[in-house]
Amino acid sequence: MKKIYVGCQGWNYKDWISPSESEVRFYPPGVKTAQMLEFYAKVFECVEVDSTFYAIPSQKVVEGWKAKTPPEFKFTLKMPRDITHEKMLDKSALPVLKEFCDIASILGEKLFAVLIQLPPQFEANKQNALNLRYFLNHLPRPMRFAVEFRNQKWLIDWTFEELRRHNVAFCLVEGSWIPHQVMFQVAEKTQADFAYLRFMGKRDLVHFDKVVRPQDANLVVWKDKIEKLKAKEIFITFSNFYEGFAPESANKMRHLLGQEPVEIAFDQRTLFE
Repeated sequence: MKKIYVGCQGWNYKDWISPSESEVRFYPPGVKTAQMLEFYAKVFECVEVDSTFYAIPSQKVVEGWKAKTPPEFKFTLKMPRDITHEKMLDKSALPVLKEFCDIASILGEKLFAVLIQLPPQFEANKQNALNLRYFLNHLPRPMRFAVEFRNQKWLIDWTFEELRRHNVAFCLVEGSWIPHQVMFQVAEKTQADFAYLRFMGKRDLVHFDKVVRPQDANLVVWKDKIEKLKAKEIFITFSNFYEGFAPESANKMRHLLGQEPVEIAFDQRTLFE
């Protein structure tokens, strides 16, 4: 039986704080930043951490994430941009890779996977292909990894075979870089025993307190694709930019997949007393 985790891309958003007890959003009124993860983890069972893209967190910070979440909670961490965007996976990135993975391993079983997000300028050429192969060969095990390509020219059989050999997932993304019809085709070629899906959106929103561009029809289409995935475990995260309010987007997907939706608009006060 498949295990499907559904959550958000991050938890630290001021717009998620309820202005008052009568106008409930996600967090209760007056919540402190240091309390947000603990509250979030009482509602959702997974989260994607974006801050690791900008800097490797300290041991103390990661231990704090682990301590504030229940035993079954899962994290995914973005690999630092120093590796993916600056060093472009070349050999000079290996020391940083080791440092990052040593820190990530503190999460233990709470670490679902690490996301290797490659930029559009990571072109599909011979040198980058050699770098990718070398990098995949040096990923520490049994830690799991998923690769997000933002250049459509990487969507070739060679790439899928390289990922398959290492049980690395091809990250499926609803976003502006690769058309979702192409992503649907890619979904049928994924070979890892787990899957990673990210729902993005146009980065033109400045407030994240409510859904402003509903994507219900698109979610239904994706739901059918998700159910056909052969992966044993599936990790799904939503950006605030997808619809305007990631908790509600995640809740919609939970409902579509037959999971019990959380009553975000009504239960938060009692959840956190």
